[in-house]
Amino acid sequence: MATDINGSKPCDKSFCEDYMILSPKDVGLWDLTKLLFSKRIGHRKFIDCPDGTVEESLCSRITIFLSVVLQKVLHLAYKPLGWLGSAIEFMPNFMDANGGFLKLLLNLVTGKLVLPNTESPEFLSAIGLWDIRRDLDTRIKHDDPRYTSALAIMAAKSAYENQAYIKETVEKHWKMEFVGFFDCWNDYEENYTTQGFIWSDKTGDSELIGVSFRGTSPFNAKDWSSDVDLSWLHLPGIGKVHAGFLKALGLQKSRGWPKDLQSNEQKPYAYYAIREKLKERLENNPNSKILVTGHSLGAALAVLFPAVLAYHKEIGLLSKLEGVYTFGQPRVGNKRFGEYMKEVLVAHGMRYHRFVYSNDLVPRVPFDTSERYFKHFGTCRYYNSFYKGQELPEEPNKNYFSIFAIIPMFANATWELIRSFIMYYQNGPDYGETYTCRGWRVIGLLIAGLPAHGPQDYVNLTRLGSLELFADQSTNGVEFNQSTNGVE
Repeated sequence: MATDINGSKPCDKSFCEDYMILSPKDVGLWDLTKLLFSKRIGHRKFIDCPDGTVEESLCSRITIFLSVVLQKVLHLAYKPLGWLGSAIEFMPNFMDANGGFLKLLLNLVTGKLVLPNTESPEFLSAIGLWDIRRDLDTRIKHDDPRYTSALAIMAAKSAYENQAYIKETVEKHWKMEFVGFFDCWNDYEENYTTQGFIWSDKTGDSELIGVSFRGTSPFNAKDWSSDVDLSWLHLPGIGKVHAGFLKALGLQKSRGWPKDLQSNEQKPYAYYAIREKLKERLENNPNSKILVTGHSLGAALAVLFPAVLAYHKEIGLLSKLEGVYTFGQPRVGNKRFGEYMKEVLVAHGMRYHRFVYSNDLVPRVPFDTSERYFKHFGTCRYYNSFYKGQELPEEPNKNYFSIFAIIPMFANATWELIRSFIMYYQNGPDYGETYTCRGWRVIGLLIAGLPAHGPQDYVNLTRLGSLELFADQSTNGVEFNQSTNGVE
């Protein structure tokens, strides 16, 4: 049993066939530079991998180098970014708690200022301030081909908020049943870092049980660090999977992925807690179907959840999975993992819909530079900045950094900023953008593709996107490529 590279707690890696764990926290410049000139990556102190591991490809070593540098920068930015996020969240919620600007002034004079309560159903996170919509689009009914996707993104967006907000949204705004909120333990971070919730959408005798995982917080450098991290674990029969996402879902240092937790285990792990709640729910209504969704990091967890169910041969739950709907999903595993997931999807008639909006940065990380590392699988449902969709094998400019894409990306960012002032008049009040959202549009003039990751455009594309593309998904269980007689 080895010691984890980030600490002293024992880390048993016997459950995986191979591994590479990057630890940028204490990396030195000289040791990092030597990575570019030495194939023996196992000699680097910041890389935990089996003894004698060699990386022949200079391109792959450069990719590892860039990953470590980006993680190092994000580690240094952790506190300043957190402070910035707290400040951005505080002021709008402070004004709202005091009834607006004029009443705020009155409360200031009378000494009756009210501080925002982060656990109240009115408190909005940075994501909530980005897109304040809580109601489903009343024009999209249950028989509309857009319905499930539109519901999925609203759930993925709501997962960023506190439990009281989510409960009120589900019960009062969606008129559905709130089943439970989950605040789960990450054994490697030794903290409660993974959140999600379950809700139920009943129509007559049918019931759709939804699972939504919380995604990347825009001001949490650790979340962004996970997105650019190239660390992976090779699980038997599954392939190489992003280590950070596995840890967030419930991987345990001492036992890996046991089918069941020990009887004395007190801490909730996301995969196990949600799995047991779903089993309990299905006992009451065996005919229910299950939807799994998430945005950003939450999208990665949504993909991994059925992967681990299949790993544990949870056939009963897999047979009830209607589909997985992801928005702005980063790459989760290597080519072998994609093949494994295709087998799971086909075997259980499960839908997988991966939505990508325009120049969104996150679906383009971790970088796809080698068959050995990270790759997307399945069809990409790609939408441009006019919300026109098409099915593609991969999103354009798949690794983001391209000299040929620079001018089009920044031109598009300029258009998105202009469009933010037009949407209200063109499409109605539901499409008016907040000051926070427009602030991100301005940032997009400096970092093109960053504001495209926000939930605003993903909600819009499910409501305004090409109807033909949604009509296709309503009739197909899994996306097939007829020309190759296989799953795309």
